[in-house]
Amino acid sequence: MVSPGSQTWPAIVAIVLVSIATLGVGAFGLRLSRTTSDFYVASRVVGPRWNASAIGGEYLSAASFLGISGLILLLGIDALWYPVGYTAGYLVLLALVAAPLRRSGAYTLPDFAEIRLGSRAVRRAAALLVVGIGWLYLLPQFEGAGLAMRTVTGAPKWVGTALVVVVVVLNVVAGGMRSITFVQAFQFWLKLTAIAVPVLLLALAWRVDHGPDPAAPGVPVVHRTTTVQLPATVRVDVTLPVTLIVHGDVDGDRVDGPVLLQPGTVELAGGSTVTLPKGEPVPQVVGEPVSTGPQWAAPGAGSAPGDHPLYRVYSLLLALLFGTMGLPHVLVRFYTNPDGRAARRTTLVVIGLLSAFYLFPPFYGAMGRIYAPDLLMAGRTDAVVLLLPARMLPSSLSQPVAALLTAGAFAAFLSTSSGLTVSVSGVLSQDLLRGRFRGSVRGFQLGAVIAVAVPGLLSLATLRTSLADTVGLAFAVAASTFCPLLLLGVWWRRLTAAGAVAGLAVGGVLSSAAVLVTIAGGSTSGLLGALLSQPAAWSVPLAFATMVGVSMLRRPPAWAGRVMVRLHLPEGLARDQEEARPAPVRALTPAARTRTPS
Repeated sequence: MVSPGSQTWPAIVAIVLVSIATLGVGAFGLRLSRTTSDFYVASRVVGPRWNASAIGGEYLSAASFLGISGLILLLGIDALWYPVGYTAGYLVLLALVAAPLRRSGAYTLPDFAEIRLGSRAVRRAAALLVVGIGWLYLLPQFEGAGLAMRTVTGAPKWVGTALVVVVVVLNVVAGGMRSITFVQAFQFWLKLTAIAVPVLLLALAWRVDHGPDPAAPGVPVVHRTTTVQLPATVRVDVTLPVTLIVHGDVDGDRVDGPVLLQPGTVELAGGSTVTLPKGEPVPQVVGEPVSTGPQWAAPGAGSAPGDHPLYRVYSLLLALLFGTMGLPHVLVRFYTNPDGRAARRTTLVVIGLLSAFYLFPPFYGAMGRIYAPDLLMAGRTDAVVLLLPARMLPSSLSQPVAALLTAGAFAAFLSTSSGLTVSVSGVLSQDLLRGRFRGSVRGFQLGAVIAVAVPGLLSLATLRTSLADTVGLAFAVAASTFCPLLLLGVWWRRLTAAGAVAGLAVGGVLSSAAVLVTIAGGSTSGLLGALLSQPAAWSVPLAFATMVGVSMLRRPPAWAGRVMVRLHLPEGLARDQEEARPAPVRALTPAARTRTPS
């Protein structure tokens, strides 16, 4: 987005320091990682406050640190539903599944599925979904790392991706969950500091500059003359006549100097250098909403005709609220708590930490509409957080502030990628690898390499969705699969293995198909575009209905009641019952696996 200059070396130093600190903190955890239980669930001894910081560290991903601000720049107030949904999802998790899930004694979601239903088929289906959701969630982390590296240093996108992959693999392979817990807790507080401190300086600069209101009437205009280099070819909508200084191709013709663009659609070639003079209206990428200030600040007002904004909001909220409980890297952290009470306390602390963090991204999005509207033309609004310091502060301040934000962004990529890698590698080791690798520490380490390899390679292609939108699609798949499995598995005794498999298949296939079409650049307008880009509103009810309908066709096994008792009794009473009469189900561990007879 910008050419490398005086900000390059501070940013590189920040990235190197974060990487070294991550490896150093992970090495401390390595000293404590000795057993298989250490690698998978940190021996279940992580306290609520420490665990909450670790959950906040892995949950605040590229979508939170960069993507939300980019969406607010583009969509305005409608994008605030993302942080609301991200945080409120933990209320649902707290109320419905946190404690019962911990009492199950499971290591992973497939473990829980087999403990509850006694079926290898359900376990295999859950394992495949964990890997798929994990890869889908890792994709924007690696994409964000490449974007950040290119934005602040001008390096190729693959450099940022490769750096995150290497650091994550080294940490996960070396110390597993015990090591990652320390790393993620440290990185949460780094991210909170990195996004909060610059707000004070940027807000002061805005006041001193007497900057305009981001919701002022009219389409976005350039506050100061700005020059950008387009990383890829874009087609833009020109709503008002605009004069640009272009060194590159415009609609296939070479231009070296000023060019007047009339209203219509214009193609600007990748690699072109475009200067937008002060006061000129900014063209926006085709397909994105073009809104005036009042529309930007009003719910749904900036949506294109026939875009069904109300459906999109409700479907997004459904995905975020119910998808949180189905995210493998979030749930695996609750298995590290000592008991169900600690799991509930952890969730309450997480809600407080997330609420504090999400106060800040909206400010960056609002300032971006004033000082970085050119990102609307380039189609890379995700870079707004990293570019604002150079646009708003003198160089003596912009360099350290940009370096701090870069450090926070890479902490986000590393912490979320680490949590996802742990959850995916655990499932790969237990369920998909064979021979001596199955359920072993060496299998866990091999699984970590596989877990990052696939999304790492896919991230080298250019995504057609923003970071936050891609993460939102992962939430939709999780809500359409694991949410019905967990809710019905915890609260409905009559759920059967056949019903669970059918529901996972229906919800997984339908939501995944919608996700693939959306990422590949399918229909994005009209009713079909709304249904595909936000599938949760129809895929979640279909998954629930399928699980319930198929389960009603046969009776659950007799031992299902005893499993339900285990999930809902307080820990002390549950242990007494286990001692009085051995239960037919035991927690599956990598070292010893007991299958419940169906």
